[in-house]
Amino acid sequence: MRNITLTGGVAPARAYIEELLPDVLDGTIEPGRVFDRTVSLEEVPDGYRAMAARQALKVLITP
Repeated sequence: MRNITLTGGVAPARAYIEELLPDVLDGTIEPGRVFDRTVSLEEVPDGYRAMAARQALKVLITP
C-alpha cells in the first residue's frame, strides 16, 4: 500500500478518497506531490522528454 498516491487527478482519487483520506490525515500514507519536476521556459523540451520517458508525470513551467 506504500505506492498508492492521490496524485492521479480528481477521477482516480475520488474512487479511493473515503477509504484513504484517514490514512493521509494521520500520516500513514504520503499523498504525493502535484508536480514531479519544475522547468524554466527554456527547458520546456526537457520537461516533455521527461514525461515521454515516464520520468515525470506532471511538469511545472516557470517563467
